[in-house]
Amino acid sequence: MNDDNSRRRLGRGLAALIGEMDQPLAPDAPAKPVSADRRVPIEFVSRNPRNPRRSFDEGELQDLANSIRQHGIVQPIVVRTISADRYEIIAGERRWRAAQLAGFSDIPVIVRDVDDRTALEIAIVENVQRSDLNPLEEALGYEQLIAEHGYTQNDLGEIIGKSRSHVANSLRLLKLPDPVREMLSAGALSAGHARALIPTSDPVALARSVVGKGLSVRDTERLAQNDIRAQNDPNFGKSPPRPEKDADTLALERTLTDSLGLEVTVNHKAAGGHLRIDYKTLDQLEEICRLLERR
Repeated sequence: MNDDNSRRRLGRGLAALIGEMDQPLAPDAPAKPVSADRRVPIEFVSRNPRNPRRSFDEGELQDLANSIRQHGIVQPIVVRTISADRYEIIAGERRWRAAQLAGFSDIPVIVRDVDDRTALEIAIVENVQRSDLNPLEEALGYEQLIAEHGYTQNDLGEIIGKSRSHVANSLRLLKLPDPVREMLSAGALSAGHARALIPTSDPVALARSVVGKGLSVRDTERLAQNDIRAQNDPNFGKSPPRPEKDADTLALERTLTDSLGLEVTVNHKAAGGHLRIDYKTLDQLEEICRLLERR
């Protein structure tokens, strides 16, 4: 059995595992409890420090805690054994946190004895399927699998049920500087906004402008394209330089300026041109008018 095939089968197996025992119910669907292996004291269960998910909305956790008080934990928490009577969460940390808020002393669990790699895969599959990870957490989870377990982008696509390009675009977000990552993690920027800023000259300044002005992804893409064009063309966005005047025109400007005592500018064009006289006071304007009337 080659490694690629085994990983593809593993990916489908993980998706099936999560699909069978850790999928959210539709709002109008009746609860279909999944049998737990056992109930264990909640203090015997700890979070997985390698779980890619870091952000948990306090309001949503409180809502879930209220639901758990009313209906209990319908879907058991998936754990693995780490020592005698001690367990680490593989999938279901949000329910575990809510159960603590609800004051539960024990929780239903399903025990799966898996290694670090498989535990991380299951955590990523669960969170990606539920759309629980913010874009930065998702990218960091993929990076961890690649760095620690030698996965390719194609491997990850097979495991999470996404395209290789989705994985590649997600990983590109890790090229952003920390201030932009923070905006992305906080939800101030979407993944589409953030990806557009990656090749720009100053992603932080542009990100702040995008957030401050409430720009759409399309507007952000245009802003980024203009920045990239300016990087490649120093004259982009600048007014074209004025053509230099010939010696005769410059001499005529000096003669008229000396004659009137006011600055005169002459600009020739192919079929004509224009003459400009600059004045600073109304008296100077009246003098120009008198001269023109006399002639």
